[in-house]
Amino acid sequence: MTASPDVEHELWSSLRREAELAAARDPVFGRAMSAAILDHPDLGSVIASRIGARLGRSTAEQTQFATIAREAHLAAPALVDAAHRDLGAIAARDPATTALLPPLLNYKGYIALQAHRVAHWLWTNGKPDLALLLQAEASTALQVSIHPSARLGTGVFLDHATGIIIGAFAEIGDEVTILQNVTIGRQDALPGRAPRIGRGVLVSSGAIILGDVAVGAFAKIGAGAVVTTDVPAGCTAIGSPARLTNCPDRLAPAEA
Repeated sequence: MTASPDVEHELWSSLRREAELAAARDPVFGRAMSAAILDHPDLGSVIASRIGARLGRSTAEQTQFATIAREAHLAAPALVDAAHRDLGAIAARDPATTALLPPLLNYKGYIALQAHRVAHWLWTNGKPDLALLLQAEASTALQVSIHPSARLGTGVFLDHATGIIIGAFAEIGDEVTILQNVTIGRQDALPGRAPRIGRGVLVSSGAIILGDVAVGAFAKIGAGAVVTTDVPAGCTAIGSPARLTNCPDRLAPAEA
């Protein structure tokens, strides 16, 4: 799904208003913070700059990573569209904030996700070495490691975003929320054997999802659950090994 230009314009306008208010509240720190928004023409430019700032360990690296990200955004505008949807998802689903500026500037999960989107674009456009470099730097700087071959939908929220590992060829649907210390990966080297996470799934802290498994839309994976078999849509998986609970009525006979 692609966000309409009107929605993207409204989000960018809201960000600029928040930045202007921050500058007015605090002429020193607020102005420096707001410059991260107000000095840029659009969200893609802001994100490219933030990727460079968070991943680069020197001024030269920061410039290099920002340039790579900006070139990807210009070549593939869908990356910026996804960034709009990801940011809107945080404001909608995170109980800690309803604003846009704090997650954009401070939530490492958001920047890690946007860095992955750039890495995935590089991976699929014949630049695997550069894609893996971006993954490695994101893993080191942000403690989020997403293989460039993994495919992520939009409106994704990496909450807290420490210790998240998403392995090669995994598929994550739209509007998925993933908490800290989650592992999603294969049990063998075959490309078709990675987990597939459906729309609107919640993956709670410490959960592990391994192998050729499908997690249906709007399912919930409990904290610390170890999932190695399919989870039907709407069900909750808890425990190690995971067992199903709270399934929709139509699944009750099969569950029994």
